[in-house]
Amino acid sequence: MTDTSTSTIASFHLIRYDSARAMRHMAFDRPLLRSAGGLLFWRLLGTGRGRAMSLGADLRRWALFAVWRGEDDLDAFLRDSPIADRWRSEASEFWQVRLAPTASRGAWSGRDPFHAPATRDTGDTRRGAEAGAAPPGGGPVAVLTRASIRPRRLVAFYRSVPPVDELLRRQDGCLASIGVGEWPLARQATFSLWRDREAVRAFAYRGEAHRRVIERVRSDDWYAEELFARFTPYAAEGTWDGADPLR
Repeated sequence: MTDTSTSTIASFHLIRYDSARAMRHMAFDRPLLRSAGGLLFWRLLGTGRGRAMSLGADLRRWALFAVWRGEDDLDAFLRDSPIADRWRSEASEFWQVRLAPTASRGAWSGRDPFHAPATRDTGDTRRGAEAGAAPPGGGPVAVLTRASIRPRRLVAFYRSVPPVDELLRRQDGCLASIGVGEWPLARQATFSLWRDREAVRAFAYRGEAHRRVIERVRSDDWYAEELFARFTPYAAEGTWDGADPLR
């Protein structure tokens, strides 16, 4: 697991529109994002209906995960970009959070989004990453898990999702969670917010459904690529299903 404590910041934006026609923005926003100053990495993402990765899609809600060179670049995007202007004027609900990366491992489309040096995982560092340990001082933790699922493992993977989704719903320490994806079925992710590191550890180690999935991911080689990252969330704005989960 690589320490990513730098001036680089990330952001997660969750946008709901009244109409499923909003999916056209997935195409129209791409050229604008490519030209955004200081935007080092980004992915426009569809969202699922459950708290974990799932087959059901919510065509009215979309997400953006982004990594920025610094605070000023994100500020300029939110102030000047037509994308952010549309969020303010057209979205029926909008929530966003700034994220200070604390550690990550793996890759997304062959890249380390946080530009950290490549490292080789050991069993101990992998378990530490999956536990989502927070930086010193405690407080809320944001976790991003992303996987490119091998085609021959898709059926087994999606059969494993409902018990994990149910486990997430029953976790007192899980403040919010959503399944997101950049490509139907095979390229999926989950973004989640937790009360503190102990809440994440309880899910990772004491949740039987989650433990079984992790064991099968490793033993049956489900993923062609994966990324795990944790963050300290701060400066949230807006609402997510009617409330700010960090307040």
